[in-house]
Amino acid sequence: INECKKRWNYSTGGNLIIARRHNAGASCGSVNSGLSFGGTTNPTSQTATEQYDGTSWTAKNNMITARQLLGGAGDVDSALAFGGFSTPSNTTYGNTEEYNGTSWSAGGALITSTAKVKGTGAQNAALAFGGSSPYKSCTEEYNGSSWATGGVMSQAAAARGATGIQNAALAMGGYPTSQTAAEQYDGTAWSTLPDSPNDIRSGGSAGKIAGAFFFGK
Repeated sequence: INECKKRWNYSTGGNLIIARRHNAGASCGSVNSGLSFGGTTNPTSQTATEQYDGTSWTAKNNMITARQLLGGAGDVDSALAFGGFSTPSNTTYGNTEEYNGTSWSAGGALITSTAKVKGTGAQNAALAFGGSSPYKSCTEEYNGSSWATGGVMSQAAAARGATGIQNAALAMGGYPTSQTAAEQYDGTAWSTLPDSPNDIRSGGSAGKIAGAFFFGK
């Protein structure tokens, strides 16, 4: 986790069509196959969906509900969007949407509506955890139609790094007080791992439990 000793080799990719922040993505994407959805252009929440092919972004059908600070899971042809917050209405959401590669449809709602939630896994086997406000330690598991209560994290935190699958996942960093904390989920319960060497309040992550990396600030 948080492998800062390795040298990064970056190249510039294509820009999003709609510049925005606090958007989510399909957690199982790759550098040449990604999906971005939701977010905000400040102050207005967005429904925009864009797909990346390794070079450029293409506009896809919009989400049903405009929101930001939402969770995402799945891949470009079977993605999941859940939770989030919308402005200017200042509404916190629990609804879930499923993407089939073309359009979005309504799925089962989260048990607890929340923003700044993180997720990982597949569309029919997803994991959602954390969030705010207030800060949450709860975990929910999605089976393709409804959410069920999972294990409780040791940290009540938002905007954590997330990687892995539903029964083998990692949660890393976050805030307000979990910047170096790391936990592993086995499908039933969370167990604490050694802290990462750097404070990361809100970052990106990728990989699986046997080889993950976490980056951000």
